[in-house]
Amino acid sequence: MIYRFCRMALRIFFGIFFPLKVYGLEHIPDKGPVLLCSNHISNFDPVTVGIKLDRKVHYMAKAELFSFKPLGLFLTSLGAYPVKRGGVSKDAIRNSIQLLKDGHVMGIFPEGTRSSKDSAAKKGAAMIALRSGATVIPVTLIGEYKWFRPMTVLYGKPVELSEFMEDNSTDTLERLTDKIMGEIRQQRIPA
Repeated sequence: MIYRFCRMALRIFFGIFFPLKVYGLEHIPDKGPVLLCSNHISNFDPVTVGIKLDRKVHYMAKAELFSFKPLGLFLTSLGAYPVKRGGVSKDAIRNSIQLLKDGHVMGIFPEGTRSSKDSAAKKGAAMIALRSGATVIPVTLIGEYKWFRPMTVLYGKPVELSEFMEDNSTDTLERLTDKIMGEIRQQRIPA
C-alpha cells in the first residue's frame, strides 16, 4: 500500500517537474521474474525506471541507509533491500536471485554507480540473470533531470540469454554483461 501511494505521488511529481516520455512498456511481462538493467545517470534513476510500471520494482540500496530503523522500514516497504558497498555482497546476490525466482521485478544498474556514457559494468547483473532465469529488459534513460524538461525511458526487447545458459564462467558473465550494456547503449528514441 505504501508503495502504491508513493508511486502515485511520484507520478504526479514527475508529470509536473520531469515529464516522462516512455517507450517499450509492452516488452515487460505481466508476470514472472523480470530484471530491468539500466544505465545510471542520477539518484532519481530507480524512481524513473519503475514509476510507469504497474508491477512493484525492487532494488538494492546501500546498507548504511537501513541503519536508521524508521528509514530502513520505509525503504523495505518500497521494495529495497540492503547491499554492502565496496565488495561482493553474497547476501544481496542471494536475495536478488530468490526475489526473481519468486516471480518479482528487480531493477539493477550494471555499472554499479552513476557513471559516464561508456564506463565499465560489473558482472553481477549477468550472474543474477543466469542464476534466476529472469527475463532481462535493457532500460535506457535519456535526459538530465532539469526542471520542467522531459526525461525519456526506453524499455527494450528482452535480451536473448540462450547462448549463455550452459556456462557460468567469468568469460561468459563478461560476454553477457557486454551484451546487456550494448543493448542499453544502442537504444534510440523512436522517430
